[in-house]
Amino acid sequence: MAKLLYKLGLGAHRHRLPVVLIWLLVLVGAGAGAFTLGGETSNSMSIPGQESTTALERIQQKFGSGETASARVVVKAPDGQKLPQHLKAITDLVSDEAAVKGVRSATNPLDKAAPSVNRDLTVGYSTVTFDAKPGDVTGDQRAELTKAVDKARASGLTVEVTGTAMQEPPHVGGPAEAVGVVLALVVLALTYGSLVTAGMNLLTSAIGVGIGTLGITIASGFMDLQSTTPVLASMLGLAVGIDYALFIINRYRQELRRGSDVGHAVATAVGTAGSAVVTAGLTVVIALVGLAIAGIPFLTQMGVSAAATIIVAVLIAVTLVPAVLSLLGRRVLTRKERSAAPAEHTDRGVIRGWAKTVTRNRVVALLLSVVALGIVAIPVASMDTTLIQKPPAGSTQERADRILAQGFGEGFNGPIIVLFEGNGAAATATRAAEPIAKMSDVALVTPAQPSPDGSAALVTVIPKSGPDSTATEQLVADLRAELSHVDGAKAYVTGATAVSVDVATSLDRALPIYLAVVVGLALVLLVLVFRSLLVPLVGVLGFLLTIGASLGATVAVFQWGWLGDAVNLASTGPLISLTPILVIGILFGLAMDYQIFLVSRMHEAHHRGAKPVEAITTGFRQAAPVVVAAALIMFSVFAGFVPAGEPTMKSIAFALAAGIFVDAFVVRMVLVPAALALIGERAWWLPKWLRWLPELDVEGTALDSFEQKPEREPVPVG
Repeated sequence: MAKLLYKLGLGAHRHRLPVVLIWLLVLVGAGAGAFTLGGETSNSMSIPGQESTTALERIQQKFGSGETASARVVVKAPDGQKLPQHLKAITDLVSDEAAVKGVRSATNPLDKAAPSVNRDLTVGYSTVTFDAKPGDVTGDQRAELTKAVDKARASGLTVEVTGTAMQEPPHVGGPAEAVGVVLALVVLALTYGSLVTAGMNLLTSAIGVGIGTLGITIASGFMDLQSTTPVLASMLGLAVGIDYALFIINRYRQELRRGSDVGHAVATAVGTAGSAVVTAGLTVVIALVGLAIAGIPFLTQMGVSAAATIIVAVLIAVTLVPAVLSLLGRRVLTRKERSAAPAEHTDRGVIRGWAKTVTRNRVVALLLSVVALGIVAIPVASMDTTLIQKPPAGSTQERADRILAQGFGEGFNGPIIVLFEGNGAAATATRAAEPIAKMSDVALVTPAQPSPDGSAALVTVIPKSGPDSTATEQLVADLRAELSHVDGAKAYVTGATAVSVDVATSLDRALPIYLAVVVGLALVLLVLVFRSLLVPLVGVLGFLLTIGASLGATVAVFQWGWLGDAVNLASTGPLISLTPILVIGILFGLAMDYQIFLVSRMHEAHHRGAKPVEAITTGFRQAAPVVVAAALIMFSVFAGFVPAGEPTMKSIAFALAAGIFVDAFVVRMVLVPAALALIGERAWWLPKWLRWLPELDVEGTALDSFEQKPEREPVPVG
């Protein structure tokens, strides 16, 4: 692989302008395709074939209720008054709602035929139904509805609005994310000592992210993609793209310092660091594509989309980056380095001193790191997950939900729908309503609503507990157990809480299988890279500690509220159900990146004859600075999505940022060198019966046979 990538790098050097132009044309083409072919994303999270999803499909067929966006405008009377005293103001509000462009209907909470007020007549709501699907309601339509709400407030009523029509699509590229990119640029500038090189690193990575996210936009025109898919892909693609370019640029600069000409330095950098980039990228892709094991379509789409962005980042790193390096020539070095005589680059004493301290005190370092990460991981034992998302604190949606909970009960915002289908559905629903009403967590059971053809009936169950509580989740299970014994029509339990329970159950069932498959494939890959059994094992065990600490810290902050103000946390509650499996998949790939980049230099030193501890120190001295810089960059990018992040991604971004910090600065900088020093020569042992395995040659030892051939260097830009 090293020889192949060397030739690829040399080709990029010799054809630098065409390579740059081709990538720019791809970017422009992706932009044009996204503009003309792109579609809308969806906020729906369900699993085809599950009871809750099947029931929703059957309800649509039997009752003719398509998936349209709706808003619930909540009105509350002033203290000591009742809503009928404000009949004119409420009637005017409903008229203004109906006048909003794209609104199909708007109900009056005081309608005698179908009132929607509480028993005290102090709280009610108007249901506003749009023609558009959820996610398709425009900003202008939301603004019109908000204007109608503001007008009604002038009458003295408390008026708030919630519902799917008020949900804005997740955004990419806000101020908080920009801060993360700026911090990444600062780290790059400090690492290189050159703003030109730092800007080039960031620019090539941005091109890769742009192509990846625009490609996802094009795909959304042909399939139903989850709304968080482009956010996840851009977040991961940017972080990985910057890091991969950093590794190649760093190796290129080392080759220039040794006296190589530009062409040979470019080709060598791609043949050595590029081999590690390809291997690391393959590991991340395996982890992301492996999400398909869960059998959840929207999760598979998220994983495949992010994996495609990673593939683009790898291709950018081994083609566009060397082409741009060729154009810049020796300008990637500082002025002092350009004028210095060729020499081996030596890192500052602090890196060498750190490596010697860790290897000398290997037992203490190993124990301290394991104990510290174990303590941070303790909160994982109390982790709760849900798909029910709370609206942002202080928003009109949050205030509306709070008023509804006060007026109608906590469970009003999380109703459970029971569908009865078959002969005598209405009669069966009526009979079943009585035992359901007697269940401990049930506050109200509505009368059966038959379908137009009489073949189905609906019953709405209002729990006493909130939609994201464990009591409501248990009620879903209890209802299914109770209804499994009902004679007559077949019963289905659905609703947002039921969908959340079904998704969580599927994820819990798939997680052990996912871990086994992904970890197994990665172990095989690492065995091929290092031709060792113990080095991959140390890397994987370190990763398990990383996962524990990452999820433990996330539970402590997002469930327990510790340091919540530091991450702009509005309210505590269960983690999004996707968090554990996504964090495990992404962090595994990234952790193996650091393992490959760090340990490959140790392996290279050992291969060249260094003793075990000396090889660890030498490899650490060469690779640790760039791994630290890469981790700081990735941490900055992920952390940038936390303060003002979209709710679904907020906890995921925090978990990734915490995981990167722990993995790079504790596991790879302390635990791994200490463990390898403790194992000694046996770390590089491979049984005879496995020595037939092919060598991937990530270190590029096969390139020693390539002689440097002088050639005319390109004229530096500027």
